Amino acid sequence: MKGQANWQKQIAWFMISQNLSIFGSSVVGFSIIWYITVTTSSGFWITISTLATLVPQVLVSLWAGVFADRYDKKTIIMLADGFTALATLLAFVAFHCGYESLPFLIFIACLRSIGGGFQAPAVNSLYPEIVPREHLVRVNGINQMANNVLLLLSPAAGGAILGLFGMKWTFLVDLITAAIAIGIMFRLKIVKTTATKATGSVMAELREGVRYTWGQPLLRVMLFCYAVTFILITPAAFLSPLMVVRNFGSEVWKVTANEMVWSLGSLLGGAFVAWKGEFKNKIMVITISQAVFGCTFAFMGLSKVFWVYLIFDCICGMFVPVLIAAETVLIQTNTEPDYMGRVFALLQFVSYGVMPLAIIGFGPLSDIVKIEYIMIACGLLLMLWSLCFKTAAERALQKLD
Repeated sequence: MKGQANWQKQIAWFMISQNLSIFGSSVVGFSIIWYITVTTSSGFWITISTLATLVPQVLVSLWAGVFADRYDKKTIIMLADGFTALATLLAFVAFHCGYESLPFLIFIACLRSIGGGFQAPAVNSLYPEIVPREHLVRVNGINQMANNVLLLLSPAAGGAILGLFGMKWTFLVDLITAAIAIGIMFRLKIVKTTATKATGSVMAELREGVRYTWGQPLLRVMLFCYAVTFILITPAAFLSPLMVVRNFGSEVWKVTANEMVWSLGSLLGGAFVAWKGEFKNKIMVITISQAVFGCTFAFMGLSKVFWVYLIFDCICGMFVPVLIAAETVLIQTNTEPDYMGRVFALLQFVSYGVMPLAIIGFGPLSDIVKIEYIMIACGLLLMLWSLCFKTAAERALQKLD
């Protein structure tokens, strides 16, 4: 009982620190998107800001995975969070001095993305080390629920601060939450597992991680799953605020409602995952979630009334924690511990790598073709892809047996 209480206390504090970090980053992230959207109403600038958010993570993610397998994950998480906070501090000082340049804001987004690129693989690969295998789904569900409580609040906080006080004060929120998160992580006593011995160069270990992932049938299918899914969700993820502004009005509260309703749905979905505790057929859960995404994307594109749009937005959000929990645990339970950081880094590399390519196409296209048409087309393709994924994943799982 004492051992169980120890890991539960440890994971509770770990989730508190990471969700605080996510909250502060989300406030700034939403504010940057809205600031650019409301200021420019331009698909081009949305594309540039999206690339700034994604590309740096892609460039550093594979090396971040090697570091996560080589070195202390707790230290990596704290350093990455601190680097992101320093970039935010630079932005606060610049805006306070009156330097409110869009190119400078894009530069700050790039720096913050680098910090996130190192933090994410370390966080994802740390969970299996501190959580018993049989509790991974439930813990992921609780984490998603807590995450989405804060994501529900962060658009409201970001919108309120941006609307009432201006952009610079949103940066201050991230500085405060990052300081608290780093403080908690510093005091957290995580039992270190034996790290992978550095027997070669970083590039050699990187290549070994790629060979391992590609050599596992299920992980190979998951790579394709991440690539296709992230391409098709790009319009909904990054162009929906612009669609709201163009179709329903440019009021800040409407853009805020778009994010808050999605987060409310995600909160409900996270509560369901935490209550459920385990998914026996994770492949089926992933398939259903992808199909629901596709269906709701199509209906969001067809919606002519804002509250109808928000209903489908909420339904879509409900299946996000379900999909994430099923995918994450499927990967965590089918990956050797020594490769965990590199596998998650490679998945991040693929998912964040295809999204810039997708936004390069979808962003300028949104200035020519209505975004709702793009949403409908991607939704239909995602429903079709869910069936392809199910067939491929089940075959891969049979090979493991």
